[in-house]
Amino acid sequence: MNLMIDTADIEPATPRAPAGSDYDAIRRAIEFMTETWRDQPSLERIADHVGLEPTRLQKLFRRWCGLSPKGFVQAITLDTARDLLRDSASVLDTTYEVGLSGPGRLHDLFVTHEAMSPGEYASRGAGVEIVWGFHPCPFGEALVMAAPRGLAGLAFADGDDDRPAALADMMKRWPAATFREDMQATAPYAARIFTPEMWTEDNPLRVVFIGTDFEIRVWETLLRIPLGRATTYSDIADRLGKPKAARAVGTAVGRNPISFVVPCHRVLGKSGGLCGYHWGLTRKRAILGWEAGLAGVV
Repeated sequence: MNLMIDTADIEPATPRAPAGSDYDAIRRAIEFMTETWRDQPSLERIADHVGLEPTRLQKLFRRWCGLSPKGFVQAITLDTARDLLRDSASVLDTTYEVGLSGPGRLHDLFVTHEAMSPGEYASRGAGVEIVWGFHPCPFGEALVMAAPRGLAGLAFADGDDDRPAALADMMKRWPAATFREDMQATAPYAARIFTPEMWTEDNPLRVVFIGTDFEIRVWETLLRIPLGRATTYSDIADRLGKPKAARAVGTAVGRNPISFVVPCHRVLGKSGGLCGYHWGLTRKRAILGWEAGLAGVV
């Protein structure tokens, strides 16, 4: 990472800032955030760690460091994202040309995929039964949806109040299908997706797409971004032979029905900024940090 902060070098923003216990609190807060930034710790959690009231820590941290604790965590995350983005174009070129495997595997979840036939797409899923269930995962709750041929959808929710909206949003992707809640049927998918030890070549995860030809080409390209790396919308457009279609690529990325498995979170802005994410930027930061830890890049 490029963001290197030596807590011993921190200087107060004003000469009136106390130099005893306040400095120690700031030092411990920085150490804690540097160690836990992947979890996106809240102000309350950081304050509890250093033994201060949240409002007191907020004011103190701004006076000593010139930004809020939240801003500090975001700075670490964005810096990591920029590192992930480095050489992104060559990553895509390499995966297309030679097909990475093993430690630099092309499909880090060993995903096999297929698209709905033109007739099935035209019917918008008519005649297809999709089972669904909510399951805990490292990033909140995961809504897992499965069709007879494989994983058909993956979304996220933040508690009971958020579940209906997440489910309705995903059902719109398959408007003519029938849906049935069946947590027992979807639980194996949740375990398979969020347990790295189960990401094995002899146990491929089958996914099924429903989308336009262009959307499916974009989603297939997302599958070629290795774990611990990232790319940009314009890089994807170039790879698809449509250099002026970065905006259309962004729209297709936003419509990705199988979050995390089809890693739309690995697409960043040209400058390395996180840009948008259908399930929230905080979750995007958390996923990138989690994957970076797995890949050993931070």
